[in-house]
Amino acid sequence: MTETLGILSALLLVPLAVSIGDLQPGQAAGRNIITFATNPEDADGLHNVVVLVESLRAFGGRFRDAPVWVFASKQLLESEKMMVARLGTLHAELRSSRTPPEALPYFLASKVFAAAQAEQDAAQTSTFLVWMDTDTVVLQEPEEFILADSISFGYRPVMHQRIGSLYAEPLDEFWSRVYAKLSVPPNAVFPVTTPADNKVLRAYFNAGLLVVRPECGVFHRWARDFTSLYEDPYFQEACRKDEFKRIFLHQVALVGAVFGQLSPAQMVLLSDLVNVPLFFKEQFGAQREFDSVEGVVTLRHESYLRNPDARWREKLKGPADRVAWLKEHFPAER
Repeated sequence: MTETLGILSALLLVPLAVSIGDLQPGQAAGRNIITFATNPEDADGLHNVVVLVESLRAFGGRFRDAPVWVFASKQLLESEKMMVARLGTLHAELRSSRTPPEALPYFLASKVFAAAQAEQDAAQTSTFLVWMDTDTVVLQEPEEFILADSISFGYRPVMHQRIGSLYAEPLDEFWSRVYAKLSVPPNAVFPVTTPADNKVLRAYFNAGLLVVRPECGVFHRWARDFTSLYEDPYFQEACRKDEFKRIFLHQVALVGAVFGQLSPAQMVLLSDLVNVPLFFKEQFGAQREFDSVEGVVTLRHESYLRNPDARWREKLKGPADRVAWLKEHFPAER
């Protein structure tokens, strides 16, 4: 607990920006309208980031030259020098963050603390911070990431229900405990509809793509609330019994962070063309196909395009240039 509090305090006080070559402190000059950030945990994730940045530089329109911050461990960067060099040519900036050791058993824990660090850094340099998972690809100018003046948080719902709470049903013990622990007023929680299985849930946000005004402190609150959950004996036991709860505890904590910092009037649902789950039906099941990139602003490919069904290249639909670009960047053989 002491170390975790120290890390959270550091997120408020000490920038951890690092240069590509030597991981020394650095800071982007000037103020940007938008900054993108992500957190690869392994070599595949870092390779995904290369593709992500290449896609932004190719299709990002007026945001094609926006800063991209890549939060990664020193060990990963030292072991993947070719990818690091490529990120350098793409003008991506490598930065560091710290994850409490107690958080590591929980899936994607490092993302939470990296996002909090990115938010702190971006508060000094950027109007909007876009947090993206590494498997994101940009295919159009993401103009809707520039939020209206009254809006501080742009989101997409989770892809499908999993451990989400159905809006039409009473709260179960797990979500009742979440709301109580994180001080979420149940009457403030609005419905969202999952894109893959069309379930109406109590607001549950996809942690793979988020747009924030960094001064609002949503991501710092996310790190605090995530810590509160994984240190609590009830949630430790719930995650021990249910692997999905362990996998998605970081995403559960995001609910508390958002409602703890913002009112619903400060949030906006991004369009269906954002965070599109390409070939999600083939991977996890869905009520419809996600096999077209027509009009898509950003897509998510999970790990599918690293080891896909051999027919994906024939099934993919959309503008010829976008389809060709994806086929080039995800070749049949690596």
